Amino acid sequence: MALDLAELLRPEHTVLLTQECQKGVIGTPSALPALAEAARESGMLANVGRLAAAARAAGVGVIHAIAARRPDGRGANTNARLFLGAEKAPVKQLLGTPAVEVVDEIGLEPSDLVSVRLHGVSPIAGTDVDALMRNLGARTVVIVGVSSNVAIPSAVFDAVNLGYQVVVPRDAVAGYPADYTDIILTNSLSLCATIVTTDDVIGAWK
Repeated sequence: MALDLAELLRPEHTVLLTQECQKGVIGTPSALPALAEAARESGMLANVGRLAAAARAAGVGVIHAIAARRPDGRGANTNARLFLGAEKAPVKQLLGTPAVEVVDEIGLEPSDLVSVRLHGVSPIAGTDVDALMRNLGARTVVIVGVSSNVAIPSAVFDAVNLGYQVVVPRDAVAGYPADYTDIILTNSLSLCATIVTTDDVIGAWK
């Protein structure tokens, strides 16, 4: 690798950002059952759980980015097919419901931070995540979760534009169809982020 991974991932300047690893997205029931199935069958969900546990043990900050909406829908986007589909989904990501809780496989510890957004497709743009990461002293962000179709690329590009080093464990992100993840990692995200594996990251934190 061009960069020294151990230096890049030093705990004192690294944050793990989980994107929409919530029960209503990759749990059961899910608003996006095909995506939830891909997350489980690929091993992505288990790997994010391993990364979260390793991050906490190493003193790496953990931030969970959660997508939610108000029951009345105020403030939510309606300007893309994705949002219109979510409006019709049988599982709603409503504030205060289990759908917006972090999945049990990852858990929520007292040291973790949670960022809830009511709009958009990125966990960073227009949210408090940038401020939270900077206040934790982060220069590197490890981005995991779903989906490789939309939110993961958005997060990578937003983080790069804000000056962060970005690391993406290829086996800790998922999308639909499953093979699309490899395509976007190889042809787009690898140009902006360091692409590694879950074991690589955990090894750097030991």
